[in-house]
Amino acid sequence: MLPLVLASTSPFRAALLGKLGLPFETWAPDIDETPLPEEAPGDMVRRLTRNKARAAIEAFPEHLIIASDQCAVLDDEILGKPGNHDNAVAQLTRFAGRKVSFLTGLCLLNSASGEEQLTVEPFHVHFRRLTPTQIDNYLRAETPYHCAGSFKSEGLGITLFERLEGDDPNSLIGLPLIRLTDFLANEGILLPLPPD
Repeated sequence: MLPLVLASTSPFRAALLGKLGLPFETWAPDIDETPLPEEAPGDMVRRLTRNKARAAIEAFPEHLIIASDQCAVLDDEILGKPGNHDNAVAQLTRFAGRKVSFLTGLCLLNSASGEEQLTVEPFHVHFRRLTPTQIDNYLRAETPYHCAGSFKSEGLGITLFERLEGDDPNSLIGLPLIRLTDFLANEGILLPLPPD
């Protein structure tokens, strides 16, 4: 089995990948994540995911490189990470009572063969109607200012939702494990592995 590299420094993605029980190392891709003019959200996620994987080829020429990118979309507008409390309040206020789509890209690149598997997984979050107090209480409890959408679905953020819609809840956190399991199987890694 070729060694695995996660081309991300996200602790959330590393924790998700760790659930598969495979050894891996992490690496920080250094790419420009600026959207291109008139670029559709799905196209941007696909491009950035591929670029993150390809950025690791030189450092990891005989590896399976896993890369991911994600964006939140509302009314065809790409929404970034809030960065601070006021921006997060504005995002969650806008989301209240509405459906927000999250597009999560996944690439598994075999740097030895050049073979690439790439997908963009959609996941939809239907938000409850939220009061300003609920929004403020949540943000002060979890401070999710570095998270797309201003929440952590794996934590208290679940209280903000009416329902979730999609194939893999891990996509919402940042790494579609169901599809990654398929990609790894295509590389001959059938999970789960036998216990030691």
